[in-house]
Amino acid sequence: MRQAVRHICSSVLALALGVPLAAGLPPAPPAAGAAVPAGFTQQVVLAGLTRPTRLAFAPDGRVFVAEKSGIVKVFDSLSDTTPTVFADLRASVYDMADLGLIGLTLPPAFPTDPHVYVSYTYDGVVGGGAPTYHDACPVVGNCPSSARVSRLRAAGNVMTGPEQVLLHDWCHQIESHSVGDLGFGPDGALYVTGGDGASGTFTDYGQTGSPTNPCGDPPAPVGGAMAPPSAEGGALRAQDIRTPGDRTGLSGTLIRVSRDTGAALPDNPLAASGDPNTRRILAYGLRNPYRWTFRPGTSEVWFGDVGWRTWEEINRVVDPAVGPVRNYGWPCYEGAAPQAGYNAANLGLCESLYTAPAGTVTPPYHAYSHSQSVATGDGCRTGGSSPSGLAFYPASGGGYPAAYAGALFFADYSRGCLWAMRAGPTGLPDPARIVPFATAAGVVDLRIGPENDLYYVDLTGGTVRRFHYSSGDQPPNAALTATPTSGNAPLTVSFDAAGTSDPDPGEILDYQWDFTGDGTVDATGVTATHTYPAVGTYSARLRVVDMGGLADTATVQIRVGTSAPVPVIDLPTAALRWVVGQTVSFAGRATDPQEGELPPSALSWQLVNRHCGTAEDCHTHPVREVDGVAAGTFLAPDHEYPSYLELTLTATDSGGLTGSTTLRLDPQTVKLSLASNPSGLRLNLNGKTFTTPTVTQVIAGATTTLSAPGPQTLGPATYTFAGWSDGGAATHVLTAPTGARTYTAIYTAAPGSCADSFGYACTVRPGQPYLAAEGAVLPLTGDNATAAVSLPFAFPFYGQSYSRAWVDSNGVMSFVDPRGSWPVNRPLPNAAAPNAALYPFWDDLEVRADSSVRTAVRGSAPDRQFVVEWRNVGLSGATTARIGFQVVISEWGQVTFNYTALHAGRELGNSATVGIENASGTTALPYSVNQLVLANGRAIVFTPPGAGTTGG
Repeated sequence: MRQAVRHICSSVLALALGVPLAAGLPPAPPAAGAAVPAGFTQQVVLAGLTRPTRLAFAPDGRVFVAEKSGIVKVFDSLSDTTPTVFADLRASVYDMADLGLIGLTLPPAFPTDPHVYVSYTYDGVVGGGAPTYHDACPVVGNCPSSARVSRLRAAGNVMTGPEQVLLHDWCHQIESHSVGDLGFGPDGALYVTGGDGASGTFTDYGQTGSPTNPCGDPPAPVGGAMAPPSAEGGALRAQDIRTPGDRTGLSGTLIRVSRDTGAALPDNPLAASGDPNTRRILAYGLRNPYRWTFRPGTSEVWFGDVGWRTWEEINRVVDPAVGPVRNYGWPCYEGAAPQAGYNAANLGLCESLYTAPAGTVTPPYHAYSHSQSVATGDGCRTGGSSPSGLAFYPASGGGYPAAYAGALFFADYSRGCLWAMRAGPTGLPDPARIVPFATAAGVVDLRIGPENDLYYVDLTGGTVRRFHYSSGDQPPNAALTATPTSGNAPLTVSFDAAGTSDPDPGEILDYQWDFTGDGTVDATGVTATHTYPAVGTYSARLRVVDMGGLADTATVQIRVGTSAPVPVIDLPTAALRWVVGQTVSFAGRATDPQEGELPPSALSWQLVNRHCGTAEDCHTHPVREVDGVAAGTFLAPDHEYPSYLELTLTATDSGGLTGSTTLRLDPQTVKLSLASNPSGLRLNLNGKTFTTPTVTQVIAGATTTLSAPGPQTLGPATYTFAGWSDGGAATHVLTAPTGARTYTAIYTAAPGSCADSFGYACTVRPGQPYLAAEGAVLPLTGDNATAAVSLPFAFPFYGQSYSRAWVDSNGVMSFVDPRGSWPVNRPLPNAAAPNAALYPFWDDLEVRADSSVRTAVRGSAPDRQFVVEWRNVGLSGATTARIGFQVVISEWGQVTFNYTALHAGRELGNSATVGIENASGTTALPYSVNQLVLANGRAIVFTPPGAGTTGG
């Protein structure tokens, strides 16, 4: 029995909306969609498909549809409801995660040229046999596989002869980002895209696997260790063409090949290369160019490249067959900016791009952030994102309104929406002219049909849908409910058509009910009731007709004399807390009121992963489906947190009635504390950047990449990485433990990195005593107050000597009259007042009733110290926050800032300036400006030039 594995990875198909099964009935066909512009209707044209992925219209009116499992079906026309299986490639197709049969296209001269072209993930490695894994990888993330581009010869509606494999490449071990789409260009050549084959969960440079590096990516052989800076595996396969010393792979590329042989065409831009794959490549640096299209009338290729943490891209290749071959930057770039996880890993292939001349990396034509709406007011969810279809509307001759002429329609599977990027004055799609178009759950492909309507493939609903426009009368959308839909005879059923709608305001609708499907109108009106006297299965139909004679129908099945089966999940229980890679046993049974205990063949299981941005915003990743068994096992998937599993058992009786039950299974999680020495530096975990100290939560057993980037600046000092507390390299992979753990990155300050042009230098001294000032209390109260003080000694500062100072309640001590208080901090140096100043904590502060500013003199000449302490002062706008800090100036010129009672946020300096500045505001040593860098008992010491440790 074939066990079909279904897991759509977040980075490709981040929102797979499962089709629920209503107890007592098979799933009803999806209703026509809504939320389209005025004049448009969304219609289901093909239904009953199983995870369809791709649509192709033949010139003779036939319609080909690919299903993810490896089946290609053909419909004689859009009105055909009984497709023929054209080809069954399931023995070769690796149907797991986001892998499977992805691409399908027909040559322009079909059926004169009687071939169908497909691209799919192969259930085995290059040179190996299939099936290897039977769609069920036994070790999460450790099943090396590959991908094929093939052509199939058509004899009528069926494939004849053997599959002709044109290309076999794209080695990967992670179940994501395999081969992409394929299609014919205006030049008659075959174009194909491929993903990077890397993880969508952690920063992947080829470091995982058993044996490690199973694809043999450079510089290590199979089984060799992969580590920065030399690693070239994982996502870095998308940059493989830049390392000509080894064989080039096709991952993360757009290629152009012969439709007959799969070889590079002789006029390709890199046709002179000695490497056969290099000769094929037209563009590279792509993550997952899942869907793409040509702009009509041009040679331009436009593709949606699925992003990772932050950005989704729409890219344009102006004339790919001419060149130059362009680098779109992945994984070193995401959107137009360096990708944080791969930047932090200090990988050689990326570091060289960051220093390359401008123009080396081609930025996206358009990019949209996960956190923002694609178009203002589109009403689509934000968070997870994945472009999953592109289609250009004709610039002329189409039936849509003129505003859509030449527009680029694009879809996002995760958001479940479609938009139109309308053409600008140049005729190109204009990112400033993006408008919402429709909701479209499960969308994985967009096509313009033979009548110039826009079609899309709905993976999760098993349908193909069409958007049709009419400037005149629009047909109604029929909708009905029936209560109940099953029961013993005689069964009285109430029907209601209140959900029916019509796009045309003021339409009068005629409701015609046929309760038994015999073509006779049995009742009229919005509601109706019918009693079924005898046992049987009946198809009740509602036909709705508007005043113009346009009609729509909806049907529902009524089961009389039978009741739905009741399934029960025995294993596992809700108490399970799974870890990644754990083998989990499942078992269940079902009882039918008429048939008793149902056999295993009546049972089917579905496992999905629910990944949540917030408690209310979750999307679904199908993981696995198993039919015809009462028990089995599954492997808990590797996924980022927060997420949980749902296991659904569905039972189907001999009459086709179904019942389902679902069990939620939460993971075992662990809190990882990330720290650095010194605190306040940036670390990266699985592509996300954190400022230390911080705590993040992951699923136990999850593959985790931890990076300590460097060098990096904190305040004025530059720090370089010295080591991790767990002994790992600067970037290393770990398996998340089952218990809480702290990982500390240790950094050292570069000599002389905290200094200014005058010669002052600063150091940080942990554990420095806080010298409470118990002397005079300055007359500072309230907000924005200053007080002058006489110094007990002449204080040398930036080449001058001062005997007087002005203390500001806002955390400033000036040696020249600042002429007022200064509550708004600025970066240093700054010529505007205040100047000749010390800034231990320049922010908008308040000396409240329980606060004070105090002074004290310590020691004796020539090593006297003068202390100014801001004790228990408040922060403006924060009712309860209190902080303490001080300035200690030494007779020989040293300045020390020290802190106490700091907790978080503003108290740690994220709205304060800390540093020193000369009298003209032209030279300064800023320690920090609006940074979370301050800590209790950690003094900042400024030493004048030539002082060394004298007097200290």
